[in-house]
Amino acid sequence: MYRAKVTSKGQVTIPVEIREKLGLRPGDVLEIRETPAGYVIKKHVSVSPFDRYVGFLRNKAGRTTDELIEEMRGPSD
Repeated sequence: MYRAKVTSKGQVTIPVEIREKLGLRPGDVLEIRETPAGYVIKKHVSVSPFDRYVGFLRNKAGRTTDELIEEMRGPSD
């Protein structure tokens, strides 16, 4: 079990073990959700800018990297 003290300004210091497990860095946002069992705190993960590229190369499966680069750049002389 971990404990954290709330300051007069409402700030909480999260124990280092929890920050490391969650991968928290300065400026990260935490989500706090109320559940019937209590409150759940988790790191907010925004949509990755790379998500739009998932499956982008699906139609190019089975081709070598050299073939893909040649298609993009044209044949090398």
